[in-house]
Amino acid sequence: MSTASRLPKTVQLLTSKLPTEVNKAVRRLALFSLIGQTVLVVTGGAVRLTASGLGCPTWPRCTSDSLVNTPEMGIHGFIEFGNRLLTFALAAVAAMMLVYLWNLRKERRDLFMLALGLLASIPAQAIIGGITVLSGLNPWVVGLHFLVSMALVVFATLLVNRAYGRTGRFMNRTLPVLPSVARPIMLAVAVFSALSVMLGVVVTGAGPHAGDADAPRNDLDWDLFSHIHAVPAYLITAGTLFAVFLVIRHKISGPFRSASYLLLGVTLLQAVIGFTQYYNGIPALLVGAHMFGAAVLMSAATNAADVAKHSPAS
Repeated sequence: MSTASRLPKTVQLLTSKLPTEVNKAVRRLALFSLIGQTVLVVTGGAVRLTASGLGCPTWPRCTSDSLVNTPEMGIHGFIEFGNRLLTFALAAVAAMMLVYLWNLRKERRDLFMLALGLLASIPAQAIIGGITVLSGLNPWVVGLHFLVSMALVVFATLLVNRAYGRTGRFMNRTLPVLPSVARPIMLAVAVFSALSVMLGVVVTGAGPHAGDADAPRNDLDWDLFSHIHAVPAYLITAGTLFAVFLVIRHKISGPFRSASYLLLGVTLLQAVIGFTQYYNGIPALLVGAHMFGAAVLMSAATNAADVAKHSPAS
């Protein structure tokens, strides 16, 4: 007896209405997931940069007596609770993705496992967020919270690429042949991007934007680690420029060309924002832009490395 035949008739009726191939709904959910994870980084930045980290002073409730923020808590409570609500919205998107992929869970195991990973990571992220609040915004816990968000951006980017047939076993087009050096270069750029983000967390933990006036800092030398943080950024720029050189030199078209140009644009923009904030007293608005740029950088670097990995090499 098949698995489907053992299901209750109501469930069979519901599953019969679900997609049997990757359609527009599945692709849109994947895209919404990526957009949502990026927006979560922005709202998390807003929590910190507006000193709203303890806008909800406890967890899982917002206060000891209320699940939600109250008018007396003002704008800080609204910002912090809004960030918590977005986590539930992302969990709903991930759950819907799994539902839509139910009939494809074996055929498109790649999509199903990525969606499952995103859904499983969201509660973990919520728990880390709770520990962040209960620890009084310990900078290392706050940093871990941000890094998990970066990892979710990476997973969501891979989900989008697979859902749209850009990479993976079910690509909908043949990718152009790349020089053999392209794959390790783009992998290195992705690794340096992750390293840059990690060091950025250390820099932020030493800086003035703690999320609350009484939150502790990591007591490291902010200026020194700012310069250390710049080293992988230089390597990212060099690797990306080399990728663009390969595109021009070998007249490469298609996804790798667009991925390389996008990565170059994001990298240069991040560099401009980084230098500008460094020499202007790290204003909150630029720090927020830099955090958003970090999420976009991780997505762009993941995309470029993913495309290079699935392209044939000469």
